[in-house]
Amino acid sequence: MTATTRFDTFTGRHPEAVRARLQGLEFVLEKAFRVPGTRMRVGLDSVVGLVPVAGDVITGLMGCYLVWEARNAGASRWLQARMLANVGIDTAIGAIPFVGDAFDFVFKSNSKNMRLLRHHLDRYHPVLA
Repeated sequence: MTATTRFDTFTGRHPEAVRARLQGLEFVLEKAFRVPGTRMRVGLDSVVGLVPVAGDVITGLMGCYLVWEARNAGASRWLQARMLANVGIDTAIGAIPFVGDAFDFVFKSNSKNMRLLRHHLDRYHPVLA
Protein backbone atom coordinates (compact mmCIF):
# COMPACT_ATOMS: atom_id res chain seq x y z
CA MET A 1 0.00 0.00 0.00
CA THR A 2 1.48 3.34 -0.99
CA ALA A 3 1.44 6.43 1.19
CA THR A 4 -0.94 8.10 -1.26
CA THR A 5 -3.44 5.26 -1.03
CA ARG A 6 -3.31 5.22 2.77
CA PHE A 7 -3.69 8.98 2.86
CA ASP A 8 -6.72 9.05 0.57
CA THR A 9 -8.34 6.02 2.22
CA PHE A 10 -7.93 7.34 5.74
CA THR A 11 -9.27 10.84 5.07
CA GLY A 12 -11.87 9.85 2.54
CA ARG A 13 -10.93 13.03 0.69
CA HIS A 14 -8.66 14.07 -2.09
CA PRO A 15 -5.28 15.58 -1.17
CA GLU A 16 -6.49 18.94 -2.54
CA ALA A 17 -9.33 19.02 0.02
CA VAL A 18 -6.96 18.13 2.84
CA ARG A 19 -4.54 20.89 1.78
CA ALA A 20 -7.33 23.46 1.66
CA ARG A 21 -8.60 22.46 5.12
CA LEU A 22 -5.11 22.63 6.65
CA GLN A 23 -4.31 25.97 5.01
CA GLY A 24 -7.60 27.31 6.37
CA LEU A 25 -6.65 26.11 9.85
CA GLU A 26 -3.24 27.77 9.56
CA PHE A 27 -4.92 31.03 8.53
CA VAL A 28 -7.30 30.97 11.49
CA LEU A 29 -4.57 30.06 13.97
CA GLU A 30 -1.89 32.47 12.71
CA LYS A 31 -3.22 35.19 10.36
CA ALA A 32 -6.94 35.81 10.91
CA PHE A 33 -6.70 39.33 12.36
CA ARG A 34 -4.66 42.38 11.42
CA VAL A 35 -3.16 44.41 14.27
CA PRO A 36 -4.55 47.95 13.78
CA GLY A 37 -1.99 50.42 12.47
CA THR A 38 0.50 47.71 11.46
CA ARG A 39 0.99 45.12 8.75
CA MET A 40 1.29 42.41 11.41
CA ARG A 41 -1.28 39.64 11.43
CA VAL A 42 -2.23 37.42 14.36
CA GLY A 43 -4.60 34.54 14.80
CA LEU A 44 -6.39 32.58 17.46
CA ASP A 45 -3.07 31.17 18.68
CA SER A 46 -1.99 34.62 19.84
CA VAL A 47 -5.44 35.81 20.97
CA VAL A 48 -6.49 32.70 22.92
CA GLY A 49 -2.93 32.46 24.26
CA LEU A 50 -3.61 35.62 26.25
CA VAL A 51 -5.74 33.52 28.62
CA PRO A 52 -3.25 32.25 31.21
CA VAL A 53 -2.35 28.54 30.95
CA ALA A 54 -5.71 27.31 29.59
CA GLY A 55 -5.34 29.36 26.41
CA ASP A 56 -1.89 27.93 25.74
CA VAL A 57 -3.10 24.39 26.33
CA ILE A 58 -6.02 24.90 23.94
CA THR A 59 -3.81 26.38 21.21
CA GLY A 60 -1.26 23.61 21.79
CA LEU A 61 -3.97 21.02 21.16
CA MET A 62 -5.04 22.83 18.01
CA GLY A 63 -1.41 22.80 16.88
CA CYS A 64 -1.23 19.06 17.53
CA TYR A 65 -4.00 18.60 14.97
CA LEU A 66 -1.52 19.53 12.22
CA VAL A 67 0.87 16.88 13.57
CA TRP A 68 -1.96 14.34 13.54
CA GLU A 69 -2.73 15.22 9.91
CA ALA A 70 0.98 14.85 9.07
CA ARG A 71 0.90 11.38 10.62
CA ASN A 72 -2.16 10.50 8.52
CA ALA A 73 -0.34 11.74 5.42
CA GLY A 74 2.50 9.31 6.06
CA ALA A 75 5.04 11.84 7.35
CA SER A 76 8.20 10.40 8.83
CA ARG A 77 8.61 10.18 12.57
CA TRP A 78 11.42 12.72 12.27
CA LEU A 79 9.06 15.24 10.63
CA GLN A 80 6.40 14.56 13.24
CA ALA A 81 8.99 15.08 16.01
CA ARG A 82 10.06 18.42 14.49
CA MET A 83 6.44 19.52 14.32
CA LEU A 84 5.78 18.43 17.91
CA ALA A 85 8.90 20.32 19.02
CA ASN A 86 7.52 23.51 17.42
CA VAL A 87 4.19 23.06 19.20
CA GLY A 88 5.95 22.20 22.49
CA ILE A 89 8.16 25.29 22.35
CA ASP A 90 5.19 27.50 21.52
CA THR A 91 3.11 26.02 24.34
CA ALA A 92 5.86 26.00 26.98
CA ILE A 93 7.14 29.53 26.39
CA GLY A 94 3.62 30.80 25.68
CA ALA A 95 2.58 29.76 29.19
CA ILE A 96 5.00 32.26 30.76
CA PRO A 97 3.02 35.42 31.63
CA PHE A 98 3.79 38.49 29.47
CA VAL A 99 6.96 37.02 27.92
CA GLY A 100 4.93 34.17 26.44
CA ASP A 101 2.31 36.53 25.04
CA ALA A 102 5.00 38.51 23.22
CA PHE A 103 6.59 35.25 22.04
CA ASP A 104 3.25 34.10 20.58
CA PHE A 105 3.16 37.17 18.34
CA VAL A 106 6.60 36.35 16.92
CA PHE A 107 6.94 32.54 16.91
CA LYS A 108 4.35 31.13 14.53
CA SER A 109 4.59 27.40 15.24
CA ASN A 110 1.55 26.51 13.14
CA SER A 111 2.95 28.35 10.11
CA LYS A 112 6.29 26.59 10.58
CA ASN A 113 4.51 23.25 10.84
CA MET A 114 2.33 23.96 7.83
CA ARG A 115 5.46 24.80 5.81
CA LEU A 116 6.99 21.45 6.82
CA LEU A 117 3.75 19.59 6.06
CA ARG A 118 3.30 21.38 2.74
CA HIS A 119 6.80 20.28 1.71
CA HIS A 120 5.93 16.68 2.61
CA LEU A 121 2.60 16.86 0.73
CA ASP A 122 4.27 18.38 -2.35
CA ARG A 123 6.79 15.56 -2.39
CA TYR A 124 4.60 12.55 -1.62
CA HIS A 125 1.06 13.70 -2.46
CA PRO A 126 1.39 16.12 -5.38
CA VAL A 127 -1.69 17.89 -6.64
CA LEU A 128 -2.44 16.62 -10.10
CA ALA A 129 -3.45 19.26 -12.63
